[in-house]
Amino acid sequence: MLSMKNLKLISITFFLVLIGCNENQNIHDYNLIPLPNQIIIEEGKLELNSIQEIITSLDSPRLIKATNELKNVLSSISNESIKICSDTNSSNISIHIKSNTSIEDKGESYNLSINRRGITLESPSEEGLYRGITSLKQIILISSGQNDTSIPFGDINDHASYSYRGAMLDVARHFFDTNDVKRYIDILSFYKINHLHLHLTDDQGWRIEIKKWPKLTTIGAEKEVGGTPGGFYTREEYHDIVNYAHDHFITIVPEVDIPGHTNAALASYSELNCNGISPEIYTGIEVGFSSLCAQNDITYKFLENVIDEISAITPGPYFHVGGDESDVTSKEDFIQMMDSVVLYVKQNNKKPITWDNNTKTADIAQYWNNESKKNVIGKSKEIIYSPASHAYLDMKYDSLSPYGLNWAGYTSVKDAYEWDPKYFSESLGEINILGIEAPIWTETVSNFDELSFLVFPRILGHAEIGWTNSKLREWDKYKLRMNKHIIHLKSLGINLKD
Repeated sequence: MLSMKNLKLISITFFLVLIGCNENQNIHDYNLIPLPNQIIIEEGKLELNSIQEIITSLDSPRLIKATNELKNVLSSISNESIKICSDTNSSNISIHIKSNTSIEDKGESYNLSINRRGITLESPSEEGLYRGITSLKQIILISSGQNDTSIPFGDINDHASYSYRGAMLDVARHFFDTNDVKRYIDILSFYKINHLHLHLTDDQGWRIEIKKWPKLTTIGAEKEVGGTPGGFYTREEYHDIVNYAHDHFITIVPEVDIPGHTNAALASYSELNCNGISPEIYTGIEVGFSSLCAQNDITYKFLENVIDEISAITPGPYFHVGGDESDVTSKEDFIQMMDSVVLYVKQNNKKPITWDNNTKTADIAQYWNNESKKNVIGKSKEIIYSPASHAYLDMKYDSLSPYGLNWAGYTSVKDAYEWDPKYFSESLGEINILGIEAPIWTETVSNFDELSFLVFPRILGHAEIGWTNSKLREWDKYKLRMNKHIIHLKSLGINLKD
């Protein structure tokens, strides 16, 4: 005969199993990407038309902007006029957005509760509140996309798996203006990506104004791949991009690739060449043929000026210095230039990142191919994962893709989703995984529609890899959520692969 103690234990266990089944069966009902780390769906739905106000007393300019965006999204769906106020005693059905320092901050943590009284969003940090607002916008927009103006009752408890969740945009091969970059930022922030790495310089073009070296843009920015007109960002335009990204809780990571990938700089200034002769402007796509001159003192003055000017207008903590595919630079010269630049970046209070860490002075390496492994073991403290076979968005989907390359193979939407940074780190010992990044190189894309075809929907999978616990990620269930997001992206005029 069962004792009362054992009967109580069985009852509690059965109750928890029911909750677990409910959670597992309904975990995708909100259609969120990336998938939150915990969702508990409850009986009932909240009519969006019943929400009358957003209540918050937060004074953060960024969160005020985000709250106004949420209001506009809600108003467009519910056809109701929503007001924002600070009256916490209101009895109306409302959205409450508030700071709660009692919630453990595991990395952009937030709690979101939806019930008959309305919606409550809480977080210990500004970042967490913004990510929660983003989730709420997704729930509203994706639900409305299915002709439904109600959302399920439930609770979401969420946080990020990795602190660095990045995308990289190559504006050197083909130039993309500030409007294109802002449009990209809008979508990246919608999927909780929090870093945008701008590849600002390469053989084909120098894309940022440097006051002390004006010919970098008058000469070095003139063309792009194929010989079409190039372009560059003035300091004011770059500052505008940085601020726009900041408002969307995205950190800009500038890259000046050295000592190779520098033909645009070498063509602009003859004194940067060892022979004192400037090469022709280059508009092809081959790599590995250019190099700064390690023996010239002016090289180091040039690099210091560039780092100083870009660092001064980039408040984020990172500065990418390239360091890859410098095939015509001797090993001794390469190390001399890279060590010098890395140390100078640190003097500007920035954390240097390199593609392949062939120097012991850089703490963060960006892994992009198998060759990277031997260059980071024993040298790097942290890794950003961008395996070309899975994360390079410029790789073709298949042989029929109209854009892209295939030197790292073909990468289907499924391939882009089904990989795990921890798997890649097995042979790298105790190196910390800072996060992941999905680059788009632009040899074959010259406008936003062409870029979008390669990026979307693959980057949605990368967003989920960077945010969601790998144990919760399942391709078959993700695909169902992704298809709903494809409908939403198409409604925004985004050109993407079905």
